[in-house]
Amino acid sequence: MKKLLTILLALAMLSANAQKVIQLYNGAAPGSENWTYSEKTAGTGDNQLVYDVSHPTLTVYRPDPAYNTGTAVVVCPGGGFFVLGIKYEGNDVAWWLNQKGITAFVLKYRVGHSLTDNPGKELADNLHKADFVDKIKEIIPFSVADGKAAIAYVRAHAAEYGIEPSRIGIIGFSAGGTVAASAAYNYTPENKPDFVAPIYAFMPPALQGTIAKDAPPMFLAAAANDDLFLDAHSIDLYNKWKASGHSVELHIYAKGGHGFGLRRRNIPTDTWIDRFGEWLDLQGFLKAADPKVAAAIEKANKPDWPNIKKYDAENAAVPPPAPGEKRVVFMGNSITEFWKYSDSAFFASKGYYCRGISGQTTPQMLVRFREDVINLKPSVVVILAGINDIAENTGPEKMENIFGNIQSMVELAHAAHIKVVMSSVLPANHFPWRPSINPTEKVIQLNKMLKDYADKTGVVYLDYYSAMVDSQKGLPANLSHDGVHPTLEGYKIMEPMVVKAIDEALKRKK
Repeated sequence: MKKLLTILLALAMLSANAQKVIQLYNGAAPGSENWTYSEKTAGTGDNQLVYDVSHPTLTVYRPDPAYNTGTAVVVCPGGGFFVLGIKYEGNDVAWWLNQKGITAFVLKYRVGHSLTDNPGKELADNLHKADFVDKIKEIIPFSVADGKAAIAYVRAHAAEYGIEPSRIGIIGFSAGGTVAASAAYNYTPENKPDFVAPIYAFMPPALQGTIAKDAPPMFLAAAANDDLFLDAHSIDLYNKWKASGHSVELHIYAKGGHGFGLRRRNIPTDTWIDRFGEWLDLQGFLKAADPKVAAAIEKANKPDWPNIKKYDAENAAVPPPAPGEKRVVFMGNSITEFWKYSDSAFFASKGYYCRGISGQTTPQMLVRFREDVINLKPSVVVILAGINDIAENTGPEKMENIFGNIQSMVELAHAAHIKVVMSSVLPANHFPWRPSINPTEKVIQLNKMLKDYADKTGVVYLDYYSAMVDSQKGLPANLSHDGVHPTLEGYKIMEPMVVKAIDEALKRKK
């Protein structure tokens, strides 16, 4: 399963530039036609907020069609009905769902009008005021209506997105949890959710209704030390769902506060989404509805752990090096593989061979090094590896072993008279698909090991890290959509660097 997940994640990243934004309604949203304010954003990167939403939209994140389970989830960020925490409770959740083969629709539902250009502070100031609940009473019905309209849209367009109409769920956080939980009441055949997941939801009895006989299964999570005391709302929903005889699962964490989402804080709430994945699997939503897709997934998880046959046809078509040819092969993971997709002209114009495989770790690359590098008889190999080992894509791994696998590839290359460009790991301070892991210091540590080894052995060391790192020891937003994989702009920084490193390697003795 791990191999499939990494494949799905990597393929999901390819669709980042192809996300589709859908207007939920034709024209003004019903009931709020007099809302004249327009959507804005505040903050940047991890702290970006969306506010003043009067025209709700859905942003579609699609998994690779070959691994599409047919399940869809509407994702509702939270923010007190005045802002939307679009990263940790929206886009990052969509990325995580994509790696499970699930189509995600991030909903920007209607929220109240902010009176300042600092909506985060404004919300924080108002949140504990006595009249705050009265303020949001008028807004909540519109937000809830948008959630139901989103489900109806997805069901009506299920065929377009390869979705099974009976496998459409909704997940929401805090105020978004209100939207998600409310979808489980007073629904129609068109907007009924097939499962709901309110996460630290605001859902007092006044917002609840009668639980129908065919009510959907529910997944709940919250923290016992919730700053807004909303754990009680999750417990109340759990008790009522259970008493009515419906499927329900509840996780109350001792620590986590309110709004943990996919934030990484090295506490148990970091893994709540893994519990959600297990619950989805138990409910049958992770098994592909299409038998052909199910068979493809089963095949993808069978032996050929290093995916050694991926480039069989391409390798067979590679002729022996021509006299004077300085052939170059790029060995790596998704960062290398996506490079060719993002800028194919770069590889074509230079005659470079790309042998990256998304999701791969260094032991997998080491196993296929002969087939995908040595047998092609290059003059130079560019090795970029290690980030997926740190993400534990094939299980926990010691830093010494990660370094040792890269060292072994270098030694194999030298034994075959192939010169080496040893690339640093790119900066990363989080993994969207593995939020419980903090890669920051491990990336720095591995790069130091690689640099020291290169200095001692005379191998060319290509330092992408220093050229691309930001103040948070990660990739800046303009160079990466997800904090791990470069955008085209990121690759454009890397290209002259690697060309220079290759030229340097050709001049060296080894």
